Amino acid sequence: MTKNINEPIAYEGGCHCGAVRFRVVVEKHKVDDCNCSICRKKGFLHLIVSQEQFTLLQGEDKLTNYRFNTGVAQHKFCCICGMHPFYIPRSHPDCIDVNVRCLDGDVISNFEIVPFDGENWEQNIDKLRKQNTI
Repeated sequence: MTKNINEPIAYEGGCHCGAVRFRVVVEKHKVDDCNCSICRKKGFLHLIVSQEQFTLLQGEDKLTNYRFNTGVAQHKFCCICGMHPFYIPRSHPDCIDVNVRCLDGDVISNFEIVPFDGENWEQNIDKLRKQNTI
Protein backbone atom coordinates (compact mmCIF):
# COMPACT_ATOMS: atom_id res chain seq x y z
CA MET A 1 0.00 0.00 0.00
CA THR A 2 1.34 3.43 -0.98
CA LYS A 3 1.95 5.87 1.87
CA ASN A 4 0.74 9.45 1.55
CA ILE A 5 3.95 11.48 1.68
CA ASN A 6 3.52 15.22 1.31
CA GLU A 7 7.01 16.52 1.99
CA PRO A 8 10.35 16.15 0.19
CA ILE A 9 12.45 13.20 1.35
CA ALA A 10 16.10 12.50 0.54
CA TYR A 11 16.88 8.90 -0.37
CA GLU A 12 20.22 7.31 -1.14
CA GLY A 13 20.82 4.44 -3.49
CA GLY A 14 23.26 2.87 -5.86
CA CYS A 15 24.31 -0.11 -7.86
CA HIS A 16 24.60 -3.68 -6.56
CA CYS A 17 28.35 -3.65 -5.86
CA GLY A 18 28.33 -0.19 -4.22
CA ALA A 19 30.74 1.47 -6.65
CA VAL A 20 28.03 3.93 -7.77
CA ARG A 21 26.17 5.87 -5.06
CA PHE A 22 23.70 8.74 -5.33
CA ARG A 23 21.25 10.86 -3.35
CA VAL A 24 17.88 12.00 -4.69
CA VAL A 25 15.37 14.41 -3.17
CA VAL A 26 11.85 13.23 -3.92
CA GLU A 27 8.91 15.61 -3.92
CA LYS A 28 6.37 13.51 -5.85
CA HIS A 29 6.24 9.90 -4.72
CA LYS A 30 4.93 8.69 -8.06
CA VAL A 31 6.83 6.41 -10.46
CA ASP A 32 6.16 5.09 -13.94
CA ASP A 33 6.29 1.40 -14.80
CA CYS A 34 7.09 1.33 -18.52
CA ASN A 35 6.41 -1.74 -20.64
CA CYS A 36 8.92 -0.97 -23.43
CA SER A 37 11.49 -3.62 -24.25
CA ILE A 38 14.43 -2.17 -22.28
CA CYS A 39 12.46 -1.13 -19.18
CA ARG A 40 10.53 -4.39 -19.00
CA LYS A 41 13.74 -6.43 -19.18
CA LYS A 42 15.49 -4.26 -16.57
CA GLY A 43 12.52 -3.93 -14.23
CA PHE A 44 13.09 -0.17 -14.19
CA LEU A 45 10.64 1.94 -12.13
CA HIS A 46 11.01 5.54 -13.32
CA LEU A 47 11.35 8.44 -10.92
CA ILE A 48 12.03 11.53 -13.02
CA VAL A 49 13.63 14.41 -11.09
CA SER A 50 15.37 17.66 -11.94
CA GLN A 51 19.16 17.61 -12.03
CA GLU A 52 19.14 19.78 -8.88
CA GLN A 53 17.35 17.00 -6.98
CA PHE A 54 20.03 14.44 -7.87
CA THR A 55 23.58 14.16 -6.53
CA LEU A 56 26.07 11.55 -7.69
CA LEU A 57 28.03 10.76 -4.54
CA GLN A 58 30.59 8.39 -6.04
CA GLY A 59 31.37 6.23 -9.03
CA GLU A 60 31.23 8.57 -12.01
CA ASP A 61 34.30 6.76 -13.33
CA LYS A 62 32.46 3.41 -13.03
CA LEU A 63 29.49 4.46 -15.20
CA THR A 64 29.18 3.32 -18.79
CA ASN A 65 26.66 4.67 -21.31
CA TYR A 66 24.40 2.71 -23.60
CA ARG A 67 22.49 4.54 -26.35
CA PHE A 68 20.16 3.12 -28.98
CA ASN A 69 17.45 4.22 -31.41
CA THR A 70 17.53 8.07 -31.40
CA GLY A 71 20.64 8.19 -29.17
CA VAL A 72 19.09 10.88 -26.94
CA ALA A 73 18.67 8.75 -23.81
CA GLN A 74 21.88 8.03 -21.94
CA HIS A 75 21.37 4.68 -20.21
CA LYS A 76 23.99 4.61 -17.47
CA PHE A 77 25.12 1.39 -15.85
CA CYS A 78 27.88 0.27 -13.51
CA CYS A 79 30.76 -1.29 -15.44
CA ILE A 80 31.46 -3.62 -12.50
CA CYS A 81 28.07 -5.12 -11.58
CA GLY A 82 25.96 -4.04 -14.58
CA MET A 83 23.20 -2.37 -12.54
CA HIS A 84 21.27 0.51 -14.11
CA PRO A 85 20.53 2.86 -11.17
CA PHE A 86 19.68 6.01 -13.18
CA TYR A 87 19.87 7.54 -16.63
CA ILE A 88 19.10 10.63 -18.69
CA PRO A 89 15.76 9.93 -20.36
CA ARG A 90 14.74 10.74 -23.91
CA SER A 91 11.42 12.10 -22.62
CA HIS A 92 13.12 14.58 -20.24
CA PRO A 93 16.73 15.04 -21.45
CA ASP A 94 17.36 17.83 -18.93
CA CYS A 95 16.42 15.56 -15.99
CA ILE A 96 17.59 12.40 -14.26
CA ASP A 97 15.49 9.24 -14.21
CA VAL A 98 16.19 7.18 -11.08
CA ASN A 99 15.37 3.50 -10.80
CA VAL A 100 13.38 3.32 -7.54
CA ARG A 101 14.43 -0.32 -7.23
CA CYS A 102 18.00 0.93 -6.69
CA LEU A 103 17.12 3.05 -3.64
CA ASP A 104 18.38 1.76 -0.29
CA GLY A 105 15.98 -0.12 1.93
CA ASP A 106 12.45 -1.26 1.26
CA VAL A 107 10.95 2.03 0.07
CA ILE A 108 8.89 1.04 -2.98
CA SER A 109 5.72 1.11 -0.88
CA ASN A 110 6.29 4.86 -0.43
CA PHE A 111 5.54 5.34 -4.14
CA GLU A 112 2.46 5.23 -6.29
CA ILE A 113 3.27 3.04 -9.32
CA VAL A 114 1.60 4.17 -12.56
CA PRO A 115 1.65 2.00 -15.70
CA PHE A 116 3.04 3.66 -18.84
CA ASP A 117 2.60 2.20 -22.32
CA GLY A 118 6.15 2.71 -23.57
CA GLU A 119 5.66 -0.08 -26.09
CA ASN A 120 3.71 2.61 -27.96
CA TRP A 121 6.04 5.43 -26.92
CA GLU A 122 5.29 7.90 -29.72
CA GLN A 123 1.52 7.79 -29.05
CA ASN A 124 1.89 8.15 -25.26
CA ILE A 125 4.91 10.35 -24.59
CA ASP A 126 2.89 13.57 -24.26
CA LYS A 127 0.97 12.02 -21.33
CA LEU A 128 4.24 11.12 -19.60
CA ARG A 129 5.69 14.58 -20.16
CA LYS A 130 2.59 16.26 -18.74
CA GLN A 131 2.40 14.10 -15.61
CA ASN A 132 6.14 14.44 -14.95
CA THR A 133 6.48 18.17 -15.38
CA ILE A 134 9.39 19.15 -13.17
